[in-house]
Order: sequence, then C-alpha cells, then structure tokens
Amino acid sequence: MNERSSVAELAESLRSELNRYSIGGKLPSSRALVERYRVSPVTVSRALAQLAAEGLVVTRPGAGAFRARPRSAPQPAGDTSWQELALSAEAAGELVPRSVDASGVLVSLAQPPTGVIELNGGYLHHSLQPERAMAAALARAGRRPGAWGRPPMEGLPELRDWFARQIGGAVTAADVLITAGGQSALTTALRALAPPGAPVLVESPTYPGLLAIARASGCRPVPVPGDADGVRPELLAAAFEATGARVFVCQPLFRNPTGSVLSAERRAEVRRIARAAGAFVVEDDYAWALAHEDAGPLPATLAADDPDGVVVHVRSLTKATSPSLRVGALSARGPVLDRLRAIQVVDSFFVPRPLQETALELVGAPAWPRHLRAVAAELRHRREVLAGAVRSGLPALTVPHLPAGGYQLWARLPEGADEAGFAAAALRAGVAVAPGRPYFCAEPPGPYVRLSFAGVAGPAELTEAVRRLAAAAAGAGLPEPGRNA
Repeated sequence: MNERSSVAELAESLRSELNRYSIGGKLPSSRALVERYRVSPVTVSRALAQLAAEGLVVTRPGAGAFRARPRSAPQPAGDTSWQELALSAEAAGELVPRSVDASGVLVSLAQPPTGVIELNGGYLHHSLQPERAMAAALARAGRRPGAWGRPPMEGLPELRDWFARQIGGAVTAADVLITAGGQSALTTALRALAPPGAPVLVESPTYPGLLAIARASGCRPVPVPGDADGVRPELLAAAFEATGARVFVCQPLFRNPTGSVLSAERRAEVRRIARAAGAFVVEDDYAWALAHEDAGPLPATLAADDPDGVVVHVRSLTKATSPSLRVGALSARGPVLDRLRAIQVVDSFFVPRPLQETALELVGAPAWPRHLRAVAAELRHRREVLAGAVRSGLPALTVPHLPAGGYQLWARLPEGADEAGFAAAALRAGVAVAPGRPYFCAEPPGPYVRLSFAGVAGPAELTEAVRRLAAAAAGAGLPEPGRNA
C-alpha cells in the first residue's frame, strides 16, 4: 500500500470515530495511533493534518490532537448577480479587456481525472523530476545565512551570473533580472514593450499562454507563419511594415508546439529585420534544457550575438525541474532593462529569497548535469515510442516534423476532421490531448492536436494512449488520409 492510500484510510478511520470524543476531547497520542494502526508516524501526522484542514480536529504542538467544535452552518448564498454588470461595464475608450481568456492555458494545466493518460500536459512527470536533488537543495538553502532575508530586487547576484553564463555571448549578471518563472517573465516583457492596443507579432502556431498574455494586456497578436526552419523572414518583414509593430515574440529553439528550430541563417535575419523596424525580439527560450539525446550541438541564443539590445531573452528552470520551482530570468540591454525592472518591482517586489537560494543550490550540485543527461535520454526514447506508435496505430494522424527537443508531437488530423470532437472522444476513451485551435491567433490552416510525452509515467503509457486514441478516432469517424471527410 502506498503512503497516499494509507493516509486516506487512516483519516477515514479517525473520522468515523470522532463521535466517541466530546467537543475538545483529546484523541489518542500519535504513538498510540502508530501502534494501533501499524502505520508510520508520518502517516499519522498527515492524516491528522487532513482532519485539521477539514475542521474536524485541532492540533496543538506538544499537547496532541483534540476534537474541534463543529463549524456553524454556512450562510445562505447572497445575490451576486450585480457583479455581472460591474465586471462587464467598460469605461469609454478602455483598451485593456477586463475578462481574460485562459482556456488555452487551462488545457495543459488541468489535471485529468484518475485513469486518464495525460498527453496534454506541459511539465515533466514527477518520476522525471529531480525530486531528491531539489529536496536536498531546499534543505541546504534553508541553512544559508540570511536565507529568509530580503533579496536584491534584481535577484541574487550569483544566480543572475549563472543565468548570464547559460544565455551566453557578452551577457553579464548586470543584464539579468530574476523572475518568478517564464510566464511571469513574458508578462513583464510584453507590458514593458507593447502598450495597450498595440500589435504584437507572434509565430503561428505558438504557445497559448503567450496569446493569453497579449490579449489580457490589451494587445493584438498578429500571426507570422513559418516552416521547418522557423519563422519566414520575408513574412516577418512584411508584418512589421504592415502593422507598425514594435515587438516580435518567438521561440527559436524547439518551438511549442511544432518543435522547429530557427535556422542559423534566419537567426541573423530576424535580428536584422527587427533592428531595421526599430522593434524588439522577445526570445522565449523555454526548451533550453529539454534537448533530446540526439539533438547535437545547440545553436547560440539570439541574445548571445546582439550588441544593439534588440533581444529581450526569457528562460526558466521550471520546465526542466518542477512546476513549483518557479524561477526564471529576463535578460536585456539598454534603457529597456530599467523599464523591465520597474514593472517587475511594481508587480511582485522580488522573487522570494528561499526559492532563489534553492535554485542556486540545485544548479550548482553534481546531480544537476546528471539530471539533464537523464532527461535528454528519456525524452528521446519517449519521442521515438510515441512517434512509432502513432505511425503504426493511428495513421489518420500525420506528424510533419519529428523534434529533437521539447516534449510534444504536433500532429495534423485529416482535412475536414473536427479536432474538438476528436479531443472530446479521446477524453472519453481515457486520453487527454490538447486541441490545436488555441495555438493559433487567427484562422488555423487545418485541424491539429498536440501530444505531450513528458507528463506520463513511462513509455508503456504512450503505447496504451495511442491504442485508446485509435478507438476514439474510429468512434469519432475520423477519416483516413486520402479519403473524403
């Protein structure tokens, strides 16, 4: 029996016996519960904590656990209908919408029901996370002198220096701000660079979280198509000229969702085109630590060869570690850095020091490079397993590009297929996938789904997922390639 089920069973047993005790009466000691139920002290502690969270017991350090006074009956719900008008009424000329569409982000953040295989997620399965190394780093960080003091607003100098070295080129610690993860960094960057109502150029397709940030800021995302070598420079130049945009956001390395890498020739072109337009390039380097074992040497970042301060670089530790280690970095040169710093200070003051100290301990430990090598090997293996299973068991889906990094396959459905209907059928069959529509800020060129291979327990779940998807495809009437829909 695992620890989680033991805690649930003990909590249920104690819950059923509470009526034996008077209000304020003391429950048996932890030692007595350990002996009676033959469980560990940790299980007893967690079960009592669960009952305390439910308001059934009160725990007093050094004294024990006591039956709590029953909570008063909940007050009847009031009339909140007035909020509908208050939230929708907009002042004349208001550019920033009050409502925020987070549906594209929630698809990858929502935890599927028990028994559903998670091919919609955006984080490593806990078995791939460096849990032991993170726990040790957290313990060491907590013992550092001043670990709970206020950090510098820009971040710990040592952590800023580490990020600067990872970004490369002439980037120094003075060019780096520590942020609360990549999403926070992107939000700060767009708020600094694009006023409400302004157009923002984005790759098409692109990360839905970016589109949500742009729209929530009152900006207008404008798509710039690309191919297997990344964004097409001639279309980027035309988009700058047609819209007057001053910002282009891209993921040059293993773009989400396609997995494409911006070619060396186009990298210089993108910087040149943006510089000629008097615009910034926001480089979202989300997958810098997710290269597969067979990826070969990675290209330098756009920021590494940027003497004119065109590039604002974003990266994070989260994707390679844990959803809860929300530590990232913004890098920029010139006056824009002051604006980025000011916006971050207003929004959040600073990233908590214990989290920064933990990140610093983690990346400086011998376990860190071992973890990256293990992730690289496992992601490659999972990519091959999923791609092979799709080719043999689900020929209705085509994968135009097999990525050498990242954690997803971008699969196209046959023309005329209903991607939302397929995703719903897949969920009924026990597999959660991400429909392709939220990845486009304009009309998509066809139906797609994104299949993530990072959030499952292992390769066996990937083959089982494709088996279920094949049944879902048949049930949804998904046409075979080359046949009329």
